[in-house]
Amino acid sequence: MDYVRFGRTGMKVSRLCLGAMTYGTPEWRDWVLDEERSRPFLKQAFELGINFIDSSNIYSLGRSEEIVGRAIRDFSRREDVVLATKVGLPMGKGPNQSGLSRKHILHSIDKSLARLGTDHVDLYIIHRWDYGTPIEETLEALNDVVRSGKARYIGASSGYAWQMAEAIGISRRNGWAEFVSMQNLYNLLYREEEREMLPYCAHENIAVTPWSPLARGFLAGTMPKGADGATTRARTTDKLAAAMVGSDTDYDILAAVQGVAKKRGVSPARIACAWLYGKPVVTSTIIGASKPGHLEDAVAAFDIVLEADEIAALEAPYRPRAVVGHQ
Repeated sequence: MDYVRFGRTGMKVSRLCLGAMTYGTPEWRDWVLDEERSRPFLKQAFELGINFIDSSNIYSLGRSEEIVGRAIRDFSRREDVVLATKVGLPMGKGPNQSGLSRKHILHSIDKSLARLGTDHVDLYIIHRWDYGTPIEETLEALNDVVRSGKARYIGASSGYAWQMAEAIGISRRNGWAEFVSMQNLYNLLYREEEREMLPYCAHENIAVTPWSPLARGFLAGTMPKGADGATTRARTTDKLAAAMVGSDTDYDILAAVQGVAKKRGVSPARIACAWLYGKPVVTSTIIGASKPGHLEDAVAAFDIVLEADEIAALEAPYRPRAVVGHQ
């Protein structure tokens, strides 16, 4: 496993990040694995050299953080792990149980740390932009989280480039901790980030950690055209996935992926990952693992260096599409 600097920070992360949304309780989502079924994947990730784990308080409403915390204690050492979690999405029905107010952020970080069994996270991420809270309030609260030692760095997930630029500008003017990373939706099916966010991140040396590299499994072939999905998650497509996959263009892209994969004698998943790994702006790719072979495929894709004609074939079918993933 290779390790790279996390944007302009001095911290180093593995080029793969294990996403922990899959681990928690199936009571939250049908496709989520309980703790007993989750632990082998967390253990395997550490054995493969993955030192970067991404969770969120909303994943299984905290259960994911608990499972991740125990796995770190059992299979690794806290100082060897780059641990990220997120704040902002609803944790309950109360008026102050979501968003990025000072009240919710300071309450949430303490709850997350208790569930994770640690005194700090390495990266604390706003899950989405909060249009109902002044960004100055959010950034000052996040700065206080960093200055208190409860987080080493702060990051953002899925928003517009102007929002990232505004937030960083405000933090710089006030001498506050700045966002050092962007966790955004980016894959062969969804490349709108290439217009503004990715060039901005490259300019500012902001770490980029794409989520859903396989577009909810679509690029691995789990949603054949005209058939029910091949996995539980594919059959229980959420609203975001429904907006992200299923058009004729998407299936043209999938066909291109399958064509390159067949020529190479590897799985489509490896080709889709190899394409993403090859983008210089990408720091560490967030992957989910719920079945044997998922982690092996993700790691093996680093051995694939796509030729220029293969990249051209994979990218040719893409057409501009509506922005998704920002809400």
